[in-house]
Amino acid sequence: MSKKTDHPFRKRWGQNFLADRNLLDKIVRTIDPKKSDSILEIGPGEGALTELIYPVVKEMVAIEIDPMLIEHLKNRESLKGLNIVHGDVLLQDIESLPVKNLVRVIGNIPYNITSPIIFWLIEQLHFWDDAFIMMQKEVAERLSAVAGTKAYGRFTVVTGAYLNMDYCFTIPPDVFIPKPKVDSAIIRFTKKKTPIVPDDKYVRFNKLVATAFSQRRKMLRNTLKAWNFTDSVKERIDFTRRPESLTIEEFASMV
Repeated sequence: MSKKTDHPFRKRWGQNFLADRNLLDKIVRTIDPKKSDSILEIGPGEGALTELIYPVVKEMVAIEIDPMLIEHLKNRESLKGLNIVHGDVLLQDIESLPVKNLVRVIGNIPYNITSPIIFWLIEQLHFWDDAFIMMQKEVAERLSAVAGTKAYGRFTVVTGAYLNMDYCFTIPPDVFIPKPKVDSAIIRFTKKKTPIVPDDKYVRFNKLVATAFSQRRKMLRNTLKAWNFTDSVKERIDFTRRPESLTIEEFASMV
């Protein structure tokens, strides 16, 4: 059963709140919070999921950008004692938050910042254990796209170099207020035991892939002409190919 909310939704923050108790319970069962867990929630909204997880775990911190929701969360009796941080999560470091690492991350995040949030997690691999992120279903499908397909791109390559992804389930639009125009999905992220690209090469790797896909219909010799590659890279990679034809491992071999 969905319930109404009195909050004036802010389009600039892409707010869509979960309002179906059965779906919330299913998400909690999927996350399976434990008494020993430290939880970081990104974008708690009105606290519908927060109030189901907070009483179960050892500690929890919630980051919210909307000042009106901050006041709402602070006034909820069921969330008394919850660590609430007012700010943009992309400007935060997990290490500096008032919660013990390694954290488990959960988030119903604005769909327009899904990629930045995932890259933010990749940049802080040492401070979290797993992450359950709600995102647009189409974006979730891009994560599992294979080379040579239209959906395959920078997001697929960079994420796939560092993270494992499990598609948990699809969420229909009618469980949200306001109702989005697309299906959503819950994805569980875990870290690869050994990243395909070493941490110290992440920045160069991300920039390389972004440059290659900036003009995805052009050959690599055109999009990457300003890059200086070693002779061994030039021998391994055919630069007359287009970026969507390269596997994650082939991109990794270029840095």
